Amino acid sequence: MSHPPFQKSTLETSNMSVTPPSAEEQARHTEKMKKIKAARDRLMADKTEEKGLIMVHTGKGKGKSSSGFGMILRCIAHEMPCAVVQFIKGSWMTGERKLLTERFADEVKFVVSGEGFTWDTQDKARDIAAAQAGWEQAKAIILDPNIQFVLLDEINIALRNDYLDIDEVVTFLLEEKPKMTHVCLTGRNAKPELIEAADLVTEMELIKHPFRDGIKAQLGVEF
Repeated sequence: MSHPPFQKSTLETSNMSVTPPSAEEQARHTEKMKKIKAARDRLMADKTEEKGLIMVHTGKGKGKSSSGFGMILRCIAHEMPCAVVQFIKGSWMTGERKLLTERFADEVKFVVSGEGFTWDTQDKARDIAAAQAGWEQAKAIILDPNIQFVLLDEINIALRNDYLDIDEVVTFLLEEKPKMTHVCLTGRNAKPELIEAADLVTEMELIKHPFRDGIKAQLGVEF
């Protein structure tokens, strides 16, 4: 079978080039980088404490769960036992759920407590029962001394809808969570009490989203 000739990229075929720095420019750059490194070293010198973090990923932008599952993969790479408790969107067979349950079942405990988005279930009593059952499992997993990282995916939605008691969740995380266990809570509209209790809070900001242009959720991107 014949193939078309290889076409070089526009960048490769253009006459663009980057002029190497002069000796004087390189010397200034080196001196600048030395100062930055020295300042960075001073900044890091007193950062010696270790603790299990309470992390919150919230906001209207995409990437909250994606970031949480990224940390799960880091834990697998570092041979850190970890777990996922998935609230709300439990009926979805997402790519991350498929990967973790089929290939990393020994490394990651995966619990699905939700039965789908609230507009799909249309049964508030069932949604509340599912969320509370998930929270009971989550507490047991967090207290397991062998688990080092727990992702509570979309729990913020259950908290926002008052399916779970925010005071109970915050009190448990602050008073009963083992000192070195990391817990990440994802979902839009994190409650102020949770944000106040957390060590790390990231708000994903929405700039553009293809859904607004009539494009449906894409495999590998959204799920």
